[in-house]
Amino acid sequence: MMPIPTRRSARGYSLLELLVAVLIISFGLLSMMTLQTQMLRASIGSEDGQRAALLASEMAATIVNANTVDLPQSVVDNWATKVADPGNGGLPNGVGTVTASAAGSSARITITWRPVQSNGAANDNHQYVTDVIP
Repeated sequence: MMPIPTRRSARGYSLLELLVAVLIISFGLLSMMTLQTQMLRASIGSEDGQRAALLASEMAATIVNANTVDLPQSVVDNWATKVADPGNGGLPNGVGTVTASAAGSSARITITWRPVQSNGAANDNHQYVTDVIP
């Protein structure tokens, strides 16, 4: 049978327990902040993907309404400028291209962007591609 600690020998245990509890809570809060940051990045990535689809759909509608893949260069340039302008519904570091097939029967719309939080690596580029037949 172990002796019951006296008041004198138990001194300091409460402070040690408090420090361990604060340490555990700190790790929990740090983990929650990290998770929130990752969720925010995923949300921004999803929003960028949806914006790319909307921009590609806009150009596809222009091609279908014109009933030709040979659009005036000014129309394509205006659209590409919009893709590159995040303040005007575009994407960060966005580049939009429209390439007609050799036969002129279809067009490929390609939108490439690099998220703001990327570190500049080649695999950080995102791309949305769609084909249109007028």
